[in-house]
Amino acid sequence: MSNEFYYQFIKPDPSLDSFVENIGMFHNPSDTAKEVVVMPDGRVDLFFMRFGPDDPFNIFLIGLETAPEQRAILPGTIAFVVSFRPIAVEYILKTSIADLLNTARILPDDFWNVTTDDLKDLETFNQRISQIVTELLPETIDERKRKLFDLIYSSNGEMSVKELSEQTGWSSRQINRYFNQQFGLSLKAYSTILRFRASLAHIAEGKLFPELNFTDQTHFIKEIKKFSGVPPKELSKNKNDRFILLSILKQK
Repeated sequence: MSNEFYYQFIKPDPSLDSFVENIGMFHNPSDTAKEVVVMPDGRVDLFFMRFGPDDPFNIFLIGLETAPEQRAILPGTIAFVVSFRPIAVEYILKTSIADLLNTARILPDDFWNVTTDDLKDLETFNQRISQIVTELLPETIDERKRKLFDLIYSSNGEMSVKELSEQTGWSSRQINRYFNQQFGLSLKAYSTILRFRASLAHIAEGKLFPELNFTDQTHFIKEIKKFSGVPPKELSKNKNDRFILLSILKQK
């Protein structure tokens, strides 16, 4: 078995796709810390993390992020993660994350009754989480919210609040109130994050000029640097594989 840092992410069952984007894990079996840069990606992450073979798993929920953050994944760390689409916050997690912008909430050790037996490997974890989320699927969903998120994702965050309001039959004021109360930021701010994330796929292909609706090259560079900490050219080099999100895109 390799002694290097590794990660793996898989897509959930299609029946869960409206709420769960992917399920994954990472492990640092080496004796040195892995330096990474976490970038905003518009997802809400539920982590089950252990820092050593004899340590218990800690469970925490990470809210939306609006800026890059450098982190060190310590030797021996293993983590399993569920990456949710924001609509899952209300319908699956049944909470608000407005107070978790750029931060996290520690959850009880018995959250969802996930045990160490469920955390043996990614396939076991995936099966357990899929079972839990399936049981939590709501009977009904506010169709305005479902349509809103479908449009935001399908347009890579490029539709204006006005357009989204018109197509969902939900006023701009109500939409922004929902976003601020539920997620801690405006719809426009969230859409900007999704546009950045969509641009990462282009940068992963070596395209260092805007493919999406940026004003010009200067605007593009400024936006990429805002969310990654570096300009597009440096980001594309991904020195030491530290931009994990970009690395995953390059693998696809």
